[in-house]
Amino acid sequence: MSTQLRRYRALFAAIVLATGLVVIPAASAQAAAAPMLPLFVRRSSDGVLLVYEPKSGGGVQPAVNLGGGFAAATALLRANTSASGAGNDLYFRMGNDLYYTAERGASTVRAVTNVSGFNLIMTPGNMGSTVSPEILARDAAGALWLFPGRSDGLLGTRVQAGTAGWNGMNALAGYGDYTGDGKNDLLARTTAGTLYIYPGTGSITANQILGTRISAGTGFSAYTALVSTGDNNGDGKADLIARDSAGALWLFKGTGVATAPFSAAQKIGTSGWNAFNAFF
Repeated sequence: MSTQLRRYRALFAAIVLATGLVVIPAASAQAAAAPMLPLFVRRSSDGVLLVYEPKSGGGVQPAVNLGGGFAAATALLRANTSASGAGNDLYFRMGNDLYYTAERGASTVRAVTNVSGFNLIMTPGNMGSTVSPEILARDAAGALWLFPGRSDGLLGTRVQAGTAGWNGMNALAGYGDYTGDGKNDLLARTTAGTLYIYPGTGSITANQILGTRISAGTGFSAYTALVSTGDNNGDGKADLIARDSAGALWLFKGTGVATAPFSAAQKIGTSGWNAFNAFF
């Protein structure tokens, strides 16, 4: 078992969950190569978390069980996960608040009070503040907000990342640079199944965080889950993982080219992935 997995086991064992936690997805801070990070899933039947390490060439290694207690989760996001195993921290939503827990559960603090007005929360990694990841949240009116990351796990004052219209998206993902400019980007899927890249600008100034969107393809309504764990196949480029309605898992390898950001889908998991109701 890797050092990273041992640290995650210790972290989850140390957190006592009274009502549960959850997930949504997104990267490494503006690096030339995307990090190779594990895929985490939550099993629907019992709330157990499993982790799948990536493997060279694409795909995942056998699962490692991280334990239960997560059935009631409403949002769980990776924080400072890294391939070296350093800084394996989490954000989680419990009730109306968003919390941050340090590695091994040494401390847990409330990062944001009252997030009840948001219906989707995810992290695309660092969008330009520090080495810490930012949080993106969509409100009921369809506006997108960014909470700047801080090294202590708390979050800065929110700034608007996008005006009304984000209710037309039914999935947000992304963990890395998809356009080849070295900045973390955001992936968003419309209700019609079109996938767009919203290029990160490297700035967290209000309404200057995302550039003009670029179409990344159509037909993505065939997938019931979208998630990025950075670079899955070891080529240094950020990829996208998707689950289809039959329960198969697919890898869209990133190219780093904005006009054709993904290669053709490669099946990396046969039926059985419908057993999970959260991917991050």
